[in-house]
Order: sequence, then structure tokens, then C-alpha cells
Amino acid sequence: MDASILLVGGDGFLATLLDRLHNLLNCTVEVASRPSEAVPLIQAQQPDLIIVQANQPGSLELCYEIKGQAKLAWIYCLLLEIPSQMLEPDLRRTWEMEARTEALEGGGDGYLWLPQKDAQGEELKPDEIAKQDRLLRSQILAGVRAVKTHRELMRTNDILSAIALSDPLTELNNRRALDWELPRQIQNAQTRSESLSLVMLDIDYFKRINDTYGHPIGDRALQLVSSRLRHNLRFRDTLFRYGGEEFVIILSNTDESEADLVARRLCRLIGEQPFMIDEGLDLTITISAGTATLRSTDDGRGGSLLKRADQNLLKAKSTGRNRVVSSVEVTTEES
Repeated sequence: MDASILLVGGDGFLATLLDRLHNLLNCTVEVASRPSEAVPLIQAQQPDLIIVQANQPGSLELCYEIKGQAKLAWIYCLLLEIPSQMLEPDLRRTWEMEARTEALEGGGDGYLWLPQKDAQGEELKPDEIAKQDRLLRSQILAGVRAVKTHRELMRTNDILSAIALSDPLTELNNRRALDWELPRQIQNAQTRSESLSLVMLDIDYFKRINDTYGHPIGDRALQLVSSRLRHNLRFRDTLFRYGGEEFVIILSNTDESEADLVARRLCRLIGEQPFMIDEGLDLTITISAGTATLRSTDDGRGGSLLKRADQNLLKAKSTGRNRVVSSVEVTTEES
């Protein structure tokens, strides 16, 4: 079994359990003497399971804290008590039921009560120890299975999320990704009092490419334009395929004049060098662009910011294409 376990308890508890675990399982084990020491270890290492001494102060609070954090709630918490002596049967049933109920209500996933001696104070017989070991091992394996299932679901969700947020043709972020990312970046910019700008791009006369050469050539042109844009952006810029032949770039910490420079540079990079579609076809492609910069009056979702960038893009297309209309120019004209 490939699993990581964190033991939390006093010296006697740790010594007893370490020996038993090494005989039962093939796993990596870390230890912490108190729940307060366990918290940074859990956050840093995120073990598959934690086994906590149930009667140690703070044990239930530790489980409750773990289950209250979304990033840690999947960790399997087993509360374990190793009393020095077994109780009489009637008292044991009552005690164990109350202790298990309290443990599960407090955030534990499981509870075990494994006394070291029988009710008469005699050492446990080998078959009784074997039964305890089997129960302990099966409880840990159940936890490992639960954690493994969770991890597989998380990996599947990550893959599905990546697919949902990615454009399959260009491998760029798609419009859904923009709808998620733009509000986040707007909030960051407002919190840090930084500038934020958008560039909206459109391939000029793209329909003519499809009509003349066919949609496979148009798709290849989109891929090549996307690649050239992606490889000529700054590390802090985020590129999206907005739809069809339109693209949006989020420019973090970028003001109006800087956004205008970025857009003009990209227009030159696209238009100055033809795209080799295949061995027999080179296409000269140009783009038009509109920029917009975040204002204090813009909505948090980015709708008004996108609208201004789109309006500037429409002006660039209507005034001849292969050009940029920026917020700087519009502000100058309106004043």
C-alpha cells in the first residue's frame, strides 16, 4: 500500500502505534506529539490519513479544523484510543458508543478502541491482538480507498475543467475561461490599485480565406495566428479565443498608452510576415484591434470594459482595418 500517514499523540501512543503500523502496512509515517504541531505538517504535506490519539486534548478540534477547510477535507481522520485495560462488557459498550459518536460528530471519519490488556488486567492473547491488528489495518485501508477515490475524482475534474476552459482548435483559453478570469483580474487590479487593459483582436477578411481556400485552410490560419500571438505576449498577458476569428488579451498592470503599444506591436507582427499554410500556400494576414482600460465606473464582471474594447475594434474595422483604435485616441477625440 502506498500511503502517507501522520500520527498525532503522546510518546506512549506513538511508540505503541509505530511498531504496530510497521508490522501491518507498507507506508510512510510522520509523527506529531500534539495537535497544534500537526497543523503545519498537514498543510505542508497533506497526508492521506491522520491517526489521532482520541483522548488527547485538542484531538477533536484538529479533526474539525481539517474538515472545515476545502483543500484538506478529503484527508481521512481516524481517532484511536489505546487504553491500558479493557472495560467490563456492559460498561465498554456504553463507553465505546459514546466515544465513537463524539468522534464522528467532531469531524472524525472513524474511531477505534484498542485496549492493551483485558478486563482482568492480563496481557491480551495472541489471537485477540491479531483481531485488533486486522481491524486497525482494515480501517486504514478503508481510509486509503476513500482518499484514492477522491484523488481520482479530483484528477478527472481537473481534466474536465481544462477541457471546458480550452478551445480545441487553437488550444487557447476560451470564452468561458475569459468569463471566469476577467472578474478575478478586475478584482485584483482594484485591490492593488493597478491598471488593467484589454485588447480585442479580429482577423481581417477571414471569411474570404474560408470562401477562397476552404475551412480546413481557415482553421490552419487560425492556429498559426494564435501561435504567433501567444509567443509574442508578455508573461503577464493572458490570451483567449473569444469566438470565430476574434481574440481577447487581458493586460494586467497595463495602462492606456501601454495597451496601445502592445496592440500595435501585435498588428505589425501578424501583418509583416506571411503565414506558410503548407508548401504551396503562403497567406498574408492582418488583424484589427481595439483596446480599453479599466475605469472606476466599470462593473466587476468586465462587461462594460469588454464593450468599449469591442466598440474600438469595430471602429478599427470600419476605418480601413489593419489598425488599432485605442482608449487614448477615443478620449482625445471626445475631448
